[in-house]
Amino acid sequence: MIDVILAVVGGTIAVTIIGIIVGLVLLGIDRKFAAHMQARVGPPLRQPFIDVAKLMCKDSIVPENAVVSVFNAAPLIALASAVTLLLYIPIAGFYPLFGGLGDAILVMYILTVPALAMVAGGFASGSPYATVGAQREMVTMIAYEFPLAVAIVAVAWRFSMAGFSDPFSLATMAGVGSGVVVWDIVGPLGIIGCLILLLVLAWVTPAELSRVPCDTPEAETELCGGLVAEYSGRNLALFYLAGGVKTFAMTALGVAIFLPWNISWFIGITGWTALIADVVFFLLKVIVVMFFSVSLIRVSMARFRINHLVSLYWGYIAIAALVGLMMIILDVFMKGGVVL
Repeated sequence: MIDVILAVVGGTIAVTIIGIIVGLVLLGIDRKFAAHMQARVGPPLRQPFIDVAKLMCKDSIVPENAVVSVFNAAPLIALASAVTLLLYIPIAGFYPLFGGLGDAILVMYILTVPALAMVAGGFASGSPYATVGAQREMVTMIAYEFPLAVAIVAVAWRFSMAGFSDPFSLATMAGVGSGVVVWDIVGPLGIIGCLILLLVLAWVTPAELSRVPCDTPEAETELCGGLVAEYSGRNLALFYLAGGVKTFAMTALGVAIFLPWNISWFIGITGWTALIADVVFFLLKVIVVMFFSVSLIRVSMARFRINHLVSLYWGYIAIAALVGLMMIILDVFMKGGVVL
């Protein structure tokens, strides 16, 4: 029993450290991508580490009319919940640390916690800018949650129809153990449906991360930072870390569901060489997903107005998700029911 507890604690600490480091590296790579697409040199890749270190050295100023306990607790909750996501998501073909204790539905719930923590912190700050930002964040969450749920549930339903005993497990979707992924069990219509759902998840990602063009809750030019307008020092650093870790978790989720393959079996290597190759290949896939779902979109588009954002996700993105779901359903019926 003690060994199990120590293993879980040690694994959680390791995942936390890895998540923070990879998350900050991804933020640095994203800034480099954006700079080069805008014909700029951009900051060095280590800039997020420099920013966090600088913020950690500064005091956190608490507004006079803030609810102090909630104001200070919100950044910790945001970071802790972002790290918790990584405990349920398969990384580089490894079974997640908490894989047997939750599934895709739980992950969708946990995805909302960092945003809710920011909402609570915004309201607790007492700033009118943060209050407007918190209201926008709640509206944005309501808008993107439906297409996200449809995309994940559609894949889980297809695994269920294929006869898998635990279809909502992310380890099942990633083919951990079985080696079977969603692309192996769908036909032509199912492939089209999965491609549509992949695009849906790519468009949900910037909204989940509050990145341009879905950064209406912060909107520096309108709300002076919105949700984090009153945050500084260590508290702001924790929010920044939470954003980096959530970026890693969100892109890793997309890789686990739709791009879960390892490269070692393809090039025929085993042992430690295969492990290193699979980890590097996984990180490359995460970077590619981040480029198309975060960097490319935020450089190509201006910020949405909040009403346009809601119309986009409740309208076009939701319809696209439902079309992808219907394509997968039709694919099953055309194959005559359960396929394994």
